[in-house]
Amino acid sequence: MSRAAVDAITLEVARNRFSAVADEMGSVLRRTALSPNIKERADCSAAVFTAAGEMLAQAEHIPVHLGSMPESVAACLARFDPHPGVQYAVNDPFHGGTHLNDLTLVAPVFAGGEHVAWVANRAHHADVGGEAPGSMPAHATRLEQEGHIVSPTVARRDDAWQDEFVGPFVAASRTPWERRGDLDAQMGSNAVAVRRLSELVEREGLADYRAVTEALLGYGERRMEAALAELPDGAFAFEDLMELGEQDIAIRATVRIDGGSLQADFGGSDPQVPANFNAVEAVTRSCLYYAVRVATDPTIPANGGCYRPLSLSAPAGSIVNAQPPAAVAAGNVETSQRIADVLLGALAHAAPERVPAASQGTMNNVLIGNEDFAYYETVAGGQGARPSRDGCSGIQTGMTNTQNTPIEALHAHYPFRVTGYTLRRGSGGAGAHRGGDGIRREIRFEVPATLTLMGERRRHAPWGLAGGEPGALGEDWLVRAGGSAERLPGKVTVGVEPGDRLIVLTPGGGGWGSPKR
Repeated sequence: MSRAAVDAITLEVARNRFSAVADEMGSVLRRTALSPNIKERADCSAAVFTAAGEMLAQAEHIPVHLGSMPESVAACLARFDPHPGVQYAVNDPFHGGTHLNDLTLVAPVFAGGEHVAWVANRAHHADVGGEAPGSMPAHATRLEQEGHIVSPTVARRDDAWQDEFVGPFVAASRTPWERRGDLDAQMGSNAVAVRRLSELVEREGLADYRAVTEALLGYGERRMEAALAELPDGAFAFEDLMELGEQDIAIRATVRIDGGSLQADFGGSDPQVPANFNAVEAVTRSCLYYAVRVATDPTIPANGGCYRPLSLSAPAGSIVNAQPPAAVAAGNVETSQRIADVLLGALAHAAPERVPAASQGTMNNVLIGNEDFAYYETVAGGQGARPSRDGCSGIQTGMTNTQNTPIEALHAHYPFRVTGYTLRRGSGGAGAHRGGDGIRREIRFEVPATLTLMGERRRHAPWGLAGGEPGALGEDWLVRAGGSAERLPGKVTVGVEPGDRLIVLTPGGGGWGSPKR
């Protein structure tokens, strides 16, 4: 079957088949994982790739994972010749990863002795060593302070974990039993996808499979070109700020649209910093993919073809393209949110009818642990108001798409109690359409532990659009057992004792349009 012979019905059936494989990968991973962070909160993603490493289909998981995952596949392609029964692992941010907690497992797919595809899944491991439980110490300035580094390596061969990978990875963690359980879930997720794709190719034939995949990528490319061509040509600039104590770190971008192509240029962004919120280029690229899809047509197939018309310029050594040995743990979770904000702010000039006001712009990362347990969660907040409706309240936004961990699951697994969990009424920005409200979350500690917070929008509020007002700033409070209360910095690692309470107030979303008076 030639590319020209692939009709629209065949193309749509194939698109859904590949997406179903990615969906099944995600379901298997969550249902078999051990940690609440994956099983309940769904901090994981899965995708299918061509033999050349181009994304073919993804599940609707986490944008910052999915947009950067092709880099992990490319890193394995560059280092290894694929072999049946082998799976490769990587978490090194400077060799295909994003931050050390996110371990990507990559497996080749063979059919009839031919290498036909790759599958990959990424899961956030709640602890991979480092200088604080949860592996995101607020004081880190170098990557090695954040945990165990896995450059692309053979993780599994002939149905057995390789000791040189699994031994050090598990040993580095404060919760080794949990790491083994989550690794097995990742392995099983890929194994299911390998079987599904092998069966598909053997049933349909290799020639037809290749014709369909080529046509599907071409379709994505044409759809994106057409969507970009509907936007006005020109250069659209925006900037926003990250918070380093009382210092501001600027992220600047100019988006240039020329017919059916778009370039994002981050020239002028501040240099990388001696802190842990530096972003690697793969993270910045994932933000570009996300923002363009928001500003164009979300029905365009999310594959490598639709990203071909997009290009990125991010200066090496900048906050958006950090170089070794920079710490990067929060670059993946916090700086990604601001990069997306900057790109959407620029694209709002070109597509004002599609781009919302700023959402909360942070993941409000909470990490609690000691030598016996490690808990990680991101806390939802307000969505920016949209041109046609109010923003949603208490929702994950931007570069994350995780779920709420049920309180019952938290109480069953960890030595703390959630004593308050409500919407933060009135925290959304006013406007013709209001921004969504943030959340008030309160936790009481029952054992001595280390608490790490990684948050933004504590000094610079989520902005409104078209005359809308900003959302409320986030706040973090530590109330000691004796009654004294301390407002914490947005990024901090601190010891806590039984009876102490953490109160997190997440930001609201910005409003859209002038408020109705």
